[in-house]
Order: sequence, then C-alpha cells, then structure tokens
Amino acid sequence: MSVSAVAFRHWISEVAPGASTADVCRLSGVKRSTLAQQLVRGKVAESTVVAVARAYGRNPVLGLAEFEPYRELAASVAPPTDAEILSQTPTARLLAELLARVGGGLGHAAAAGEEGSAVRQWVEAIDDGELRQRVSAAAGIAPQNYSAQLSANRLAPELAVRTAREAGVGLRNGLVVTGLVTAAEAGWPPSAVEDALVRLSDAELAFLASERLATLARALKRQEHEDRAVQRAWDHLA
Repeated sequence: MSVSAVAFRHWISEVAPGASTADVCRLSGVKRSTLAQQLVRGKVAESTVVAVARAYGRNPVLGLAEFEPYRELAASVAPPTDAEILSQTPTARLLAELLARVGGGLGHAAAAGEEGSAVRQWVEAIDDGELRQRVSAAAGIAPQNYSAQLSANRLAPELAVRTAREAGVGLRNGLVVTGLVTAAEAGWPPSAVEDALVRLSDAELAFLASERLATLARALKRQEHEDRAVQRAWDHLA
C-alpha cells in the first residue's frame, strides 16, 4: 500500500520547511530516483515516510498517523499481549531461557542473533480461529491472497494494521511485526520480552520452544528437498 503523494508533499513542508527533495533524500537515505518515481505515480511508500520521519527526529509511527489509512495509529497505544511479544521472540532466545531454567548454562548470550520478522507467528498468536476470514472480508481481498502473504511471512503495512484492528490488539503492533518500525518506536516496553518469558511456566516455555523447532525442522526439510532438486537439475545438464 502507500500514502497520497499530495499529502506527503504537504507533510514534508511541515516536517522540513524549506528543504529540497535532494535535501530530504540525502538526510533520509531514500534514493532520489525512488522518491521521484513515487511522487510521479502519486503514491509514496510507507517505508519512505518512516525513513523521512526518522531522519528528521520524528517518531515514524506518528509520522504515518498523519496519513490515511493510518490515522488511528496516533490513538492506538494498547500494549502488546504476551502472545504477541512471544511471537516475535527469536527461537534461540526461547531455547536459551529453557536451557537456563534446566541448568544448561547457555545463558542469554546465545540468543543475540535475530530471526527477522515473524508475521505468520504473530497472526497465529492473535488468531481466534476466524481472524483470517474477517480480515479478508474487511480488506476486500480473497482469502487465498491473504494466506499467500502469510505463507511468505509478510504483510503489507495497511493489511497488518487491519489485522491488528480485527484481532482487537494494538494497531502499532502490526507495523512492528512487518519490520517497518521498531518495537521501541511503537512504544513496546524495553523489558517486554523478559517480562513475557518470566510469566511463562516451564511447561509453557517447553511447549512453545518445541513448536518453533518443529516449524524450523519442516522449513529445513523443504529447503533440503529444493536443494536436492536443483542439484539433480544441474547434474542432468552437466
């Protein structure tokens, strides 16, 4: 999705009065050709708004709230649920916590790496069984198109916000899981992950970790299958 180029130009005049397009691009890191194309098309990407807001010291969530269809973001300050927080917690971090509890001694350092966005895990965490159908109907898209985005572990920002709205959770959380804004920019507490993990019982932690490992195993299995198929094709051509 995107925001109106006309509205973007007006917003820029308030955020950076007197700044030229070249100035905005140089400070934000957005390519001049990219911004020029977006302005000509009349639609500016949310990622551009976020980059410019950050460059000029603005909160990117509130920056997006200046545009349709993101007006509600300004008032949506509901904290994330434990289920949402844990859906974004890397599997390595869960395993580190599990091993620490059973005396494995791995500690928290083993979870330093990030796994990237976990859109599908977030939707599964907040799904009451009918969420996908409600979002598809509200957004006016085919359920299979929505499922296709989830299968690719991604959601367009507007669709992520709509998903949060239909689930009854904080709208900003949808932007966090897509990777468009950071958890801190969306107002998540700094200790959110630690607090959510503390509230998990040993059994709940073990079950969640086992689910993640099972998902990872399936993904690795598919990748191995695809790699073998590619290798067979190359062998056949050799």
